Amino acid sequence: MSSTGALILFVMALAVVIGLCLYAWRLRKEVGRREAYRRDEDSRALQNSLENLDYVASALVQQQVDITEGAWRCKVLLEIVDSSLAERPAFQAFSEHFNRTRHLNTHSARQQLTARERMQEDKERLAAEDDMREAVVAAAKAVLEWRAKGADVLH
Repeated sequence: MSSTGALILFVMALAVVIGLCLYAWRLRKEVGRREAYRRDEDSRALQNSLENLDYVASALVQQQVDITEGAWRCKVLLEIVDSSLAERPAFQAFSEHFNRTRHLNTHSARQQLTARERMQEDKERLAAEDDMREAVVAAAKAVLEWRAKGADVLH
């Protein structure tokens, strides 16, 4: 092989390597951009969950929402924010009420029940709400106090 041919092959190989390096650099930038986007989305989702938790807890304290619905929503939102939050002693009333009422039918399953079955479930739900009302409202107040300390206070 002539030296000219070897030089041409060397230049072509160098061009391929440089091209691959530029492509790898571009892919790395894209990965960084996507990671930043995901972090922003996670942050927005956390902030939305905290805001919704504020609204639901406030509605519970002001008796603008049923105890069952408010407790369920607070429990779910606390678990979205941090799965260990629902187990805090101050917030356990949400989980306790959820566990007492989770077997009750909702939405379309409730519509499938007979009037007698719906009335029986309503009695059971109202009895659980009467038993848990004070504890759930106290837990909602605890959530509002916890949130007043600042959004960064997770533990």
